Amino acid sequence: MPGSKSPKGMFAARKLREKRKRFRWSDIYYKRRILQMKKKVDPLEGAPQARGIVIEKVGIESRQPNSAVRKCVRVQLIKNGKIVTAFLPGDGALLFVNEHDEVIIEGIGGPEGRAYGDLPGVRWKVIKVNGVSLKEILRGRKQKPMR
Repeated sequence: MPGSKSPKGMFAARKLREKRKRFRWSDIYYKRRILQMKKKVDPLEGAPQARGIVIEKVGIESRQPNSAVRKCVRVQLIKNGKIVTAFLPGDGALLFVNEHDEVIIEGIGGPEGRAYGDLPGVRWKVIKVNGVSLKEILRGRKQKPMR
């Protein structure tokens, strides 16, 4: 076949395999996976959840076209000391979270582990406060224990 850059024929398999291996590096997802970029840049170091201490409460303005102040907290992770911003889901959740509380955070569920919806730069959400589910506290089923 004139003009074909791929090797053809009986003994072409090794060459085709090497060629495919080389071209895969131009795929961004392959490259990130093989070089383990998620583990290297992720503050949770590849873990699904992490424990941290609340440093301060912050309000983050939502992106256009919405207009709101989303309630978030700055959390210092226990495992490596990194500081991340975590969203507090639920109505009145900020009232139940104080500074120096121990919280457990997880990914907020955005695309590719990035920010979600109209929250700029927020990739995490709080799921537990002092060992008790934030959802249960908001429903009034459980009391938040004092530390």
